[in-house]
Amino acid sequence: MSRENSQTTPVSDPQTSWSDAPSRDALQLIAEGVTQLAGFGVAAISVVRADGRLEVMAVAGSDAARQQLQGTRTPVDRLNREIAKADDWGLLRFVPHERLDPGAGEDWGWVPDIEPIDAPDAWHPLDLLIAPLYVDGTLRGTLAIDLPVDGRRPGAAQRAVLNSYAEQAGRAVVVALEREALAEQVRMAEAARLIVRRATAQLSLDRIVADSRGALLDGFRAAGMWLQAFESSGRSAIYSADGDSIELGPEMVAIAERAARAAWDEQRAVVVAQYRGFADTITPEEIEQILAFIADIGVESLLFTPIGAGPECLGNLVLTRPPGAPAWTEAEAATALDIGHDLGRAILNARTFEREHQLVEELQALDTYKGQLIATVAHELKNPLTSVLGHLEMLESSPDLSGTTQSSLNAMGRGARRMVRVIDDLLLLAKVGDADNPIIAAPVDLHRLVDEVVDLTMVAAEQKGIDVRVVAPAEPVLALGDPDELDTVCANLVSNAVKYTPHGGVVTITVSRTDEAVVLSVADEGIGIAAADVARLGTEFFRSTNPAAVAQPGTGLGLAIARRVVDRHHGRLEIESELGRGSTFRVILPAAPL
Repeated sequence: MSRENSQTTPVSDPQTSWSDAPSRDALQLIAEGVTQLAGFGVAAISVVRADGRLEVMAVAGSDAARQQLQGTRTPVDRLNREIAKADDWGLLRFVPHERLDPGAGEDWGWVPDIEPIDAPDAWHPLDLLIAPLYVDGTLRGTLAIDLPVDGRRPGAAQRAVLNSYAEQAGRAVVVALEREALAEQVRMAEAARLIVRRATAQLSLDRIVADSRGALLDGFRAAGMWLQAFESSGRSAIYSADGDSIELGPEMVAIAERAARAAWDEQRAVVVAQYRGFADTITPEEIEQILAFIADIGVESLLFTPIGAGPECLGNLVLTRPPGAPAWTEAEAATALDIGHDLGRAILNARTFEREHQLVEELQALDTYKGQLIATVAHELKNPLTSVLGHLEMLESSPDLSGTTQSSLNAMGRGARRMVRVIDDLLLLAKVGDADNPIIAAPVDLHRLVDEVVDLTMVAAEQKGIDVRVVAPAEPVLALGDPDELDTVCANLVSNAVKYTPHGGVVTITVSRTDEAVVLSVADEGIGIAAADVARLGTEFFRSTNPAAVAQPGTGLGLAIARRVVDRHHGRLEIESELGRGSTFRVILPAAPL
């Protein structure tokens, strides 16, 4: 038993590498059965771990042996060299001490402190009795036995008993490994679930790393981590688990990037301490540089995982473990690669959001500039136009003008007044679109506003024989907003309805209130709007493509002003229209408290 533990490596906390308590208990019971019923003082059961070492999982019969052996790891090839010298006792293998090389026992993990009895078949402290436990030809564990109670090497009957225990131990080791693998899969699935949930909820790379850090370190039992993201500019950003920057030289950054791209092409995560190659991308010299780097930062091994989405590699995730920690498992490598895909999608989302955020800021700045430009140009145009109109009025009052001159002056006056209306609309559009010019909300009676607007448009309506109907309750209908701006909305909607309704038509204006909103509806029997044009209504200077609508005078700013006013009042403008059958414009505004 002792020889199996030669060249052992201690593990600081064996419980962390074997999480399935029922399996540990089952192995312990079998080891105790050997010591209680098979006539041996010490028994130990080991299992083969992912790093190719045998880890002692259960020790029975001796507290000293348990303290010294449990959790230690022995290279499998070292055990195989011992078994090659052994006698075949069924499932058992026996190596008498006289076959050992001189001095071979000096580095054994534990040797019983006994004196052999005086007998030809006496048990020697350096004798090795072990049952290699194979499953489908693969070594999965061992049962090692030492210190026979009678001081003798076992006879045929005792070997039969030990072989039966070896069979039980083999079955228990298989079950234990399967249970551990299942527990490992559940643990990794939970880690992946937490990482996906936290990472995909963030829209910046800093937050992705910060929120994934705990789940990554806990789920992978890692001592540290960092993430390298490749930027479109060709630079790399390094994010560490503790928020400190990772100092990687340009050469190391380039090596890591090439390794990540190669690993992404091969779709695998790589344990650097057990390097198996990145095709021809990483040279042996570069591997030595990586191993020297991780040694400098106190790391024994690292799990190197590419991050990407689709065909594009976006970076790499590195998880580290210190000396003496368990080796990385295949389940951990597979889960890390899955997480690399999830983090890749999260990084793409974050970059898309950042680009969209930057674009929104640029558009907002452009919109602000446009508003300022409109306001400046309108102001600059209005002053000379006011002067032009003043002089036109003076000229028109002169009695010496001929008919032709008077007609020209009238045309100039109409054009100038139209320009003034356009400029006034531009100034109003700039005002209601200015985020730095908030409204001062107050109760506004929409019923009263509608009545005043109808009075102003009655002349135009009567000229066309249009019946303007107002449907509203007798009491005030109070909206919450700016009275001048809401008056503009009412005037634009009603005047448009009258303008685009043919002779003899009907315009119906409805004012109503719900619990939290006030509704103004203006319906006409006009020319209607094509479905393709409805979506663009409210855009500055846009006018319907309908020739009948284009024939009517207008700037295309009225609805744009109305929509901006409604938006800044936290309301909404709804449009229902059918070409040739009229339109309904509905404004929903917050109601003033009663």
